[in-house]
Amino acid sequence: MPLLKYEQIAESLRIRISEGEFGPGDLLPSGRDLCEQWAVSRATVIKAMDVLRGDGLVAARQGAGFTVVETPVARPVGRRFAGSSRVSGGSPFRRLGAPGKEEPPRRVAEAMGLGAGAVALRRDRLMLLDDGSPLSLVTAWFPENVADRCPRLAQKGPIAEGTTHYVARTLGRSPVQGADVTSVRLASAPEAESLGLSGPVAVAVVLHTASDDAGEVLVCEEGVTPGHLWEQIESYPMGGRSGE
Repeated sequence: MPLLKYEQIAESLRIRISEGEFGPGDLLPSGRDLCEQWAVSRATVIKAMDVLRGDGLVAARQGAGFTVVETPVARPVGRRFAGSSRVSGGSPFRRLGAPGKEEPPRRVAEAMGLGAGAVALRRDRLMLLDDGSPLSLVTAWFPENVADRCPRLAQKGPIAEGTTHYVARTLGRSPVQGADVTSVRLASAPEAESLGLSGPVAVAVVLHTASDDAGEVLVCEEGVTPGHLWEQIESYPMGGRSGE
């Protein structure tokens, strides 16, 4: 299905940001310039900017327009419902180490449908609270057939548009099905060190797998959060009528 005009504008700007034409803090082209360039109304340009703002890529600067965000945000693992944005529940993060290929843990390999000895590309990030302290340790695993065709996944720095957009744009394959499995265990020694924990501490572990419309796994993420920081809130309709 062809993209609507505002989606084309958002995608064009997303690519220009991801390729480094606009860096953190840079001012994007004005609404007037974009209206003239794309022969669209101001309302269409505003809608495109709303898409990028929802992705956590740009921020409004009063009296100036829109700038590329200085601090990228990412969401905790799981609950990637259709229509949800990157800033929904998102928080600042920092990259840990350098991405590299290795054999994933058995639980992750099984979720990805990998055989014994198979490797995947690993990317680690540490989600942060507002005061800069650790919130959640996230390890993302990408199948080789995805990682090899998406070379920026192997780069150390964050991907401004987010890995989901980058993979979908590069491969033409978007996640259409997600599966989340939540469990509780004790933190391993490396996890405790990254999260600033001491002693045997319980952690909540969310294993999230995203697949395309052919059922092929695009990414598997494991998020580890200290028990005292983890909560899940659900709001849903029930069978009875109001007042009963």
